[in-house]
Amino acid sequence: MILVINESKLNSFELRMPKMGESITEGTIINWLIKEGDSFEEGDIILEVATDKVDNEVPAPACGKLVKTLFEAKDVVPVGEVIALLEVSDAVESSKKQSTESKQSNSLPSKKKTTKKPQTAQPVVNSISNSFSVNNTNTFFSPLIISIAKAQHISFEELARIPATGKDGRLRKSDVFQYIQDGRPYKFAQPVVHDPTAYRIPQLTFEKGKGMIVEMDRMRQMIADHMVYSKHTSPHVTAYVEADLTNMVNWRNANKKAFQEKYGERLTFTPLFVEAVAKAIKDFPNINASVDGTNIIVKDDINIGMATALPSGNLIVPVVNNADTKDLKTLAANVNDLAAKARDNKLAGDDIKGSTFTISNVGTFGSVMGTPIINQPEVAILALGIIKKRPEVIETENGDEIAIRSMMYLSLSFDHRVVDGFLGGSFVRRVADYFEQFDTNRKI
Repeated sequence: MILVINESKLNSFELRMPKMGESITEGTIINWLIKEGDSFEEGDIILEVATDKVDNEVPAPACGKLVKTLFEAKDVVPVGEVIALLEVSDAVESSKKQSTESKQSNSLPSKKKTTKKPQTAQPVVNSISNSFSVNNTNTFFSPLIISIAKAQHISFEELARIPATGKDGRLRKSDVFQYIQDGRPYKFAQPVVHDPTAYRIPQLTFEKGKGMIVEMDRMRQMIADHMVYSKHTSPHVTAYVEADLTNMVNWRNANKKAFQEKYGERLTFTPLFVEAVAKAIKDFPNINASVDGTNIIVKDDINIGMATALPSGNLIVPVVNNADTKDLKTLAANVNDLAAKARDNKLAGDDIKGSTFTISNVGTFGSVMGTPIINQPEVAILALGIIKKRPEVIETENGDEIAIRSMMYLSLSFDHRVVDGFLGGSFVRRVADYFEQFDTNRKI
């Protein structure tokens, strides 16, 4: 970075916006570290300047005093524009003039006005304070910080929670890299009040209305964090298919009483759904995965999570482990046991660990379909809508006929970082096929 200083009169200099790259035509003043009227030593940082490529600190060319600043913090200034007026001490100026004249004496006429040798700004390493707030009050982020955040998939809410060591609570590049190196400890933290954006959208005050205030309990706070994190982490895409569940519905209605008498377990639709989903996962194993940086981990086990509502209204996901290895009797027993524990708030830690794929039966609440949020670190989640009887056109031996069929919408939300439309669409279609091709002659 070149610092350009022109001499306008004895000991007076014009500090201009430096050029910070061949393609850079302007810079943003982040902060004035020296105030008007304050003195400085040679090498002291006068201000910080940012572009969309780099943040830089502009050092003082000599000891002296800042007379006047011509622009404010956050102003965008063209390269070469005068940004401040300085006064430089006689001793330093004399020394610098003699040095410059000596170096230029072989190439310049003696009567010609000499100019200052351009100086390159060197970054100053500041010690990091241990006493900083997690929630930053300075919501202005430089173009460089925003660029890093986009590359690392860090939301603005998370940026605002990174400990900042810059002046006036400004977030520095080193702060962001240190935060990433520490494993992003605040990525699940509660959102801050301010909502900074790359385009400096004004902070709007909305009328929130009056009424009873209900504080979130700990579980609701964790759910909120997890859902916000999932939406910021995974680019969600949702694919929809429609399935004819008439065969499955008829078989279940005809056998549920006998099933309970024989095995002592209620036969709901959930174990039938889990069974079909596990089969489809074996056909498309890449849907049973998670993301670790630039690596995709395709899981060996097929553990199906079931999104379940608790009596408090909160959501929890008990897990049917190794669902692909279990028969219908065992699946029904597992599902019924987990559902009973959820209703009685008796789920243990092991009951909700290790899911590799999640299903959410939104039809239980009467919803036709849903757009579920991925249960991190999984890469997909399947929502099952209400089973509803409708007149449908079906193909028979006698041609097309209208019949009453039990229909259901399936919606798969998937992480487009690793699951493309072909995989997502093929998988949800395969699940629907297993539903539709249910064997009505199956023995319990």
